[in-house]
Amino acid sequence: MPADRQSDEAGRGPLWSEPGTLLERVAVAVFAVDESDRVCYWGPGAQDLFGYRSQEALSQPGEMLFTGPSDGVAGSWTRLVERGRTQGYWRGRVRARHRDGSDLDAAFRVFPVAGVGGRTVVLALGSRGDELDRVKTNLAFLDVLFQSCPIGLVMFDEDLRYAHVNQTLADMDGLPVEAHLGRHVDEVVIASDNGEYAAMLSAVAEVGRPIVGTLVGVRTKGHPDTDQVWSVSLFPLSRPGGIRFFGVGGVMVDVTDREQALVEASAARQRLALLDRAAARIGTTLDTRITGQEVVDVTVPDFCDGAVVEVMRSPEEGLDFDPDRPLVTRRIAAETILPPPATELVGGLDVVTYPTGSIIHEVLRTGRPTLARVDDDFLNRTVLTEERARLLHDSGLSSLLFAPLIARKTVQGIAVFGRSSSRPGFTEQDRGLAGELASRAALCLDNARLYNQERDIALRLQRALLPNSLANSPYVHIAHRYLPGGRITEVGGDWYDVIGLPAHRVALVVGDVMGHGIPAATAMGRLRITASALARHDPEPSELLAELDQFARESNIELATCLYAVYDPTTGHLRLASAGHPPPLVLRPDHRVDLLDEVLGVPLGIGGCRFRTADAELPEDSVFVLYTDGLIEGRTHDVGKGLDALRSQVHLAPDGLEAAADRILDHMVPGDPADDTVLVLARVHRTPRRADPVARRWSRFRTPHRISHRTSH
Repeated sequence: MPADRQSDEAGRGPLWSEPGTLLERVAVAVFAVDESDRVCYWGPGAQDLFGYRSQEALSQPGEMLFTGPSDGVAGSWTRLVERGRTQGYWRGRVRARHRDGSDLDAAFRVFPVAGVGGRTVVLALGSRGDELDRVKTNLAFLDVLFQSCPIGLVMFDEDLRYAHVNQTLADMDGLPVEAHLGRHVDEVVIASDNGEYAAMLSAVAEVGRPIVGTLVGVRTKGHPDTDQVWSVSLFPLSRPGGIRFFGVGGVMVDVTDREQALVEASAARQRLALLDRAAARIGTTLDTRITGQEVVDVTVPDFCDGAVVEVMRSPEEGLDFDPDRPLVTRRIAAETILPPPATELVGGLDVVTYPTGSIIHEVLRTGRPTLARVDDDFLNRTVLTEERARLLHDSGLSSLLFAPLIARKTVQGIAVFGRSSSRPGFTEQDRGLAGELASRAALCLDNARLYNQERDIALRLQRALLPNSLANSPYVHIAHRYLPGGRITEVGGDWYDVIGLPAHRVALVVGDVMGHGIPAATAMGRLRITASALARHDPEPSELLAELDQFARESNIELATCLYAVYDPTTGHLRLASAGHPPPLVLRPDHRVDLLDEVLGVPLGIGGCRFRTADAELPEDSVFVLYTDGLIEGRTHDVGKGLDALRSQVHLAPDGLEAAADRILDHMVPGDPADDTVLVLARVHRTPRRADPVARRWSRFRTPHRISHRTSH
């Protein structure tokens, strides 16, 4: 224990007082006396209490610090030291003497401490009695204040985490006091006016300027569905003398009752925010299941604890909804944040049957959202089986809101939202919000239904207008493929044909009408039939395209491409002309792949340009490759790269045409193509040949949106 420590102001350093909030507010004198009752240690605070510097006090009798026995003071220095040595610890109030001769009331704690070499000293801690009484009174007042104050009190630490809250504020938040400690505001206050509360707290901490009586609308973790209005006052906390910021204090008063208008405005903002999210997230695709799941994701848990979306089992049933018959729906989306058995309730069925007279019938008949309490009457009217009724009863859902999915006078289905008893029941405002959500979802579902109908019509029309059979020739063997676009709006205008001509010649045609859907499929069929009829008159390829171009202009068909080629087995020559179509390829017997790009031409329907016929020689057993741009264009590469890839695949193609067509499509066309694709492989011969015995003609569906026709002759 050093005896020469300086007690002046510069020597205080970090040991100005014992650490701790209380002692930082009370000056503490630390000193010690040896076995002969002389001062052997003079701490930093002793000078402030007694007025002596260390060199004046060290080695002096301790009695000089206290009033003598003649004063009749029971707590004199002699008795104080004796009690410290004999009792091991003693505390009490005694009269001390300042260097200037004045007396002061002081509180001391004394206890023996083993020193160097086995020596024992008595260590004394002393403070002015009036300062200690002031701090004790303040602490007692603060304890009572935090325990009984009817307004919310809070203290945040330097990191703006909850350090202390009173029970009133805990009740306002709906959480225990312990659940606050160590957490940030956004972990307790889950919703406010765009984070205004947290922003105010940060501003007070950064700027140091207090905020008094500011009104803030909030929702908390403990009351997630209750809008509150608080009058908030915040002020910075610092050490005595303004040294070092160490937190923020706050006073919160719940003024919800008198600020009901602000509460209603806050609730309206919440509803508008939910509608805004719904507008952005519902209806991103034309898939009914995805649309249903989007409705559920938007509403759970912000609006409800659980939700399901159910649609009619077929469009026909939706159009013929009869309130006097049992109703059967298909559940396409479900979600809940409640524990089992609620999860089994919402996710346990794919097909749901409602008895006649159920609340679902009433909702679909009136077309208005309806509120319902989960009670025995509701269960008896709406739930068919006892098992499902028990699940609903035990699920924790106490309030249900049914919203009809009706668009363009067509019943699409129903959306059901549920809340547990821990939340307030649905209100009239909630019913209006559910109606808005359901209207948007129903319109998206109806759009999907209409698009599906158009897709089915376009597919059927397209399949009907493509050739049912291709011309047979012993001189040309054909393998062909057609794949519609993967997206339902991409059904459209790619086509092909093989036509027999006099003198064993064979005409091969491939074309593409720009656009998609029913108009493109119709235009494709008209062009294919017209080209087939013109080919019977055996014109030059350029003349046929000129006639076809005239027909396209008269029929208002714009931007259609076509390639027309005629193979003559007696000479081995190929005569061809193109109206803006991608150039064909020739795989020669030596596996060299040539690009026939001499006659590119302009698309049909433009007019004003002449077409030209070109000649090419096809050696025996060559393969003539025709295709549409869907085979070489892609979302990630341009036409040039696609054409190079096609040439590589043709070069590596197997000898069999069917296997070659499959390999080319597998490598060139993605699983979800953006456009229609036609591929025609024609192996030519100079002498008659029988068709490959494994060749076949068939068609199949790969996915609901992707069909493939395969034929070999």
